[in-house]
Amino acid sequence: MTTRAGAVVHHPLIRRRLLHRPRDPQPSTPSERIIFVAMAGSLRLPLFPFHFLLLLLALIYPSKAEIKTLEISSDSRQIILFEKFGFNHRGTVSISLSGVSFSSSSSAAAPAVDASLLGFFLISDERLIQAAYESQQNPNSDCVLMSPYVRFLFNFIDLSPPPPAGAYNSSFNVTQPDEYSLYFANCASDAAAVSMSVHTEMYNARSDGSPDYLSVGQSPVPSLYTFFAVAYAVFLGVWIYLTLFQNRLSAHRIHHLMSGLLLTKALYLVFAAEDQHYIRKTGTPHGWDVPFYLFQFLKGVLLFTVIVLIGTGWSFLKPFLQEREKKVLMIVIPLQIIANIASVVIGETGPFIKDWVTWNQVFLLIDIICCCAVLFPIIWSIRSLRETSKTDGKAARNLKKLTLFRQFYIIVIGYLYFTRIVVYALKTIASYKYRWVSVAAEETVSLLFYIFMFNMFRPAERNQYFVLDEEEEEAAELALREEEFEL
Repeated sequence: MTTRAGAVVHHPLIRRRLLHRPRDPQPSTPSERIIFVAMAGSLRLPLFPFHFLLLLLALIYPSKAEIKTLEISSDSRQIILFEKFGFNHRGTVSISLSGVSFSSSSSAAAPAVDASLLGFFLISDERLIQAAYESQQNPNSDCVLMSPYVRFLFNFIDLSPPPPAGAYNSSFNVTQPDEYSLYFANCASDAAAVSMSVHTEMYNARSDGSPDYLSVGQSPVPSLYTFFAVAYAVFLGVWIYLTLFQNRLSAHRIHHLMSGLLLTKALYLVFAAEDQHYIRKTGTPHGWDVPFYLFQFLKGVLLFTVIVLIGTGWSFLKPFLQEREKKVLMIVIPLQIIANIASVVIGETGPFIKDWVTWNQVFLLIDIICCCAVLFPIIWSIRSLRETSKTDGKAARNLKKLTLFRQFYIIVIGYLYFTRIVVYALKTIASYKYRWVSVAAEETVSLLFYIFMFNMFRPAERNQYFVLDEEEEEAAELALREEEFEL
């Protein structure tokens, strides 16, 4: 007997369960999905005798489908998430195993492990929630491989030759469009320690029959990156004209550093486009991932550095940094290095590694710390200008500076809020077919932020924020007495 996936099923219990599968339940409504996700942290999932947190991560793990060869060594986890991918009606999952071996993780005297309780399956996010709900209602449910909500692929009975040098190689067609997660389940009562080499390929067939290794919702991403790379290149050309030619005498060191930021951002998008292009065509980045991660690191460090330095007024308001401002830089830059290391680990491995959750937590924590740290210099500058305005007799200039820095403070908060929270929400709630929307939204807002920031602090002989006028001076003194510029 074969399943819909085409895998031969040998175990009699699995045969019975597959023959008597109930009809597919109706998809839950969006409100039910929200309720299920909210409940997930407290659910106990007997279908999977393991920590439910890792399974829940499948709901937020982004679709990736590079051709990957993964090594699993003496792993006794009861479930392992390998990949997540959005299929159309012409999808294919190819799995190749080699060097498969397993043994009881407790003692040599333990009974032999039942090979039918170790295997691979596919499940969609919708079915994942339904399976979690059913398992809560039926605590004595059987192994997940026998659940009516999963698409069973194969188990270790199908290995040929059998362990300890087991191997398997097969492809499965996916004709039901959806976003699926590929799991390995270890349902043995005494979890077996499994070792194997796993080669996976997931792709959709194009109209000409060639494979597309990007998920359905990720296919437009290379074109998006290319478009924004051109936009930043044009932006860089205009900025260089302003700083090196039109207002060369008014340009400061911070403006040249801002030029470097635009250059790294443009190159980052170029390499991101090439990386995604080659993954889409061939399933591998062909080395483009190396410059991609390099310029991702440079872009992150330069962006936070520029925001901190502008917030301090360095170069165009004062030629030095105070000790506390130097400490902020000494905190932000090393944290960005760690954050980019975490980003590489997350991007180049996947949820199959044991510490994947930890690396995600590290990245999230560091990103939050950096976002908070860059706000302090802006707050200090606003407070310093407010205090100085009471004593130096330059009310108009100080009022304009206060207005400038308060606007910059609001823009930075808006940018950080959108790119960290709103974009994440878009990734979570958008259908898998429209995951590219979050990329487009993030890059659009980033470009607008760069335009506002660079325009506010552009080099100019008579910058509107720093012009002195007697009438403005009197009006400014009155405004400073009436308004405290509190944040």
